[in-house]
Amino acid sequence: MALFLAATAQFGAAANLKITGIPERSDLYKTLVSGSLLVEQTAEGANPSSQEVVAAAQADYQRLLAVLYDNGYFGPVIKITLDGVDAVNIPPVNPPRQISQAVIAIDPGPQFRFGQARIAPIVPGTELPEGFASGQTASLGVLKNTVSAGIEGWRDQGHAKAELASQDLTARHAERTIDADLRLAPGPRLRFGPLIVKGNQDVRTQRIIDIAGLPEGKVFSPQDLRLARERLRRTGAFNAVALQEGEVIGPGDTLPITALITEAPKRRFGFGAELSSLEGLTVSTYWMHRNLLGGAERLRLEAEAGGIGGNSGGEDYRLSARFDRPATFNEDTNFYALTKLEQLDEVNFFSRQLDVEAGFTRIANENRTYRLGLGLRRAETRDAFGTNRYSLLTLPLGIEFDYRDKELDAKEGYYINASATPFLALSGADDGLRTYVDARYYKTFGQTRPVTFALRGQLGSVYGPDLSEAPADYLFYSGGGGTVRGQPYQSLGVDLGGGQTVGGRSFVGFSAEARIKVTDAIGIVGFADAGYIGAEEFYDGSGRWQSGAGFGLRYDTGIGPIRLDLAVPTSGPETGENFQVYIGIGQAF
Repeated sequence: MALFLAATAQFGAAANLKITGIPERSDLYKTLVSGSLLVEQTAEGANPSSQEVVAAAQADYQRLLAVLYDNGYFGPVIKITLDGVDAVNIPPVNPPRQISQAVIAIDPGPQFRFGQARIAPIVPGTELPEGFASGQTASLGVLKNTVSAGIEGWRDQGHAKAELASQDLTARHAERTIDADLRLAPGPRLRFGPLIVKGNQDVRTQRIIDIAGLPEGKVFSPQDLRLARERLRRTGAFNAVALQEGEVIGPGDTLPITALITEAPKRRFGFGAELSSLEGLTVSTYWMHRNLLGGAERLRLEAEAGGIGGNSGGEDYRLSARFDRPATFNEDTNFYALTKLEQLDEVNFFSRQLDVEAGFTRIANENRTYRLGLGLRRAETRDAFGTNRYSLLTLPLGIEFDYRDKELDAKEGYYINASATPFLALSGADDGLRTYVDARYYKTFGQTRPVTFALRGQLGSVYGPDLSEAPADYLFYSGGGGTVRGQPYQSLGVDLGGGQTVGGRSFVGFSAEARIKVTDAIGIVGFADAGYIGAEEFYDGSGRWQSGAGFGLRYDTGIGPIRLDLAVPTSGPETGENFQVYIGIGQAF
């Protein structure tokens, strides 16, 4: 028992903490509390050892001093006691067995403000922090941000070695002001030197240089440096990429750049399984090579079987192979080639098709992507019009604008994905054009309990062939998680009578959500969806609408919110279904 007590004497209930000298409701008090380690160690539910409490108290001197300096208090007095003993006088290796009372006593002294605030020379148009002005709080953080803004302004103009040359800070205690005079040294305007690659083993050095696309000889730009790093990362061939600027300026005012590379494992294998009350069991697997030919080329083989034991038709199968080569023609144009064999046994049609396609993806910037391809499709389809075999030569075109702040849980921004696929019938069909647009918009209001309004619009059309001759797998249906929640999967099409339904040549979809944060991790959602399917090529109102509405719960995780939605049909043809349940990761759109 004595040994047990000795071993556990260092642990006990958290000490009581008192902070004096600062009004509890002031912003300064809240800032000091959020920056204190001792506050964390004495919080409700904490169970630290006395040694941890002493360490936190001793670390708080510097932490709290930094907070006070950042708020313009340059003459504070801080005293931290543990059971009446100054924390700095307690040996960390021999702390008391138990600590009951901790006190942080702060006399902040007067708050200083900027008198004169000057920084020079700066590039015209440089945006300096609003706080760097006469009469504003003399914050060290503002001074640091001002220097950073001035230096970044020069770096954006090619002066990579811009730095702070001198700083003159004068305190006027009677006026409680700080005069700040900051001098920058821009240094020479530099150009990019050669890219030096280190750390690569299997990916060829020249290919890394080609993918990075760092413009040797061009005026230095931090933006070009960031883009080069991003191009290397998005290949997936590297675990880590760092671009280091040379310490010494090279001949002719050039700046050499060193790329430090850590390659990812070349091969990757994965598998998965999903179970749905509607679609039944889906199993999938893939194998991927990240550096097939030594130039960061990617080959991905996939196999999937779905609809096993489900109610969405029959069983679906897919085999595919895709090859991607980054930096083809230039650093922002990637080449791809794919082959896909797929069988779809849906509620209203059956399709078995072989697709062969090759093309290019142009990455204009981190938000905009363009696609152009050339493909051949051979298919056999069966629907209410009978069986059809056709061959198509396709020209798939696409654009994607992604200005969302977060892909799986967007709160601000917009997203547009548009595709147009002209097809030339080699046999069994007519020439035509299939188009599809998916546009989404997000806006958030409030801080404490933020509310996000999310809107989505979808528009699809098949132009050219008559409904009876159009490829069955190119037609549109409405109903289910991707279109109208509350309605059964693909429940709305073109009714031919006699219980026969086919897809439509025109499609319109609308969705609206109000996402409300209840706690940091839990949110509730109210939503309404509507979908339209018509036999005509473009919407003219002669088709039919359906709608659904419901509510949902969200639970935030590290990778995205877990989604649970319950929806009911609110209008449209009778289906005999009362409600639908949807579960997934990420928002519905």
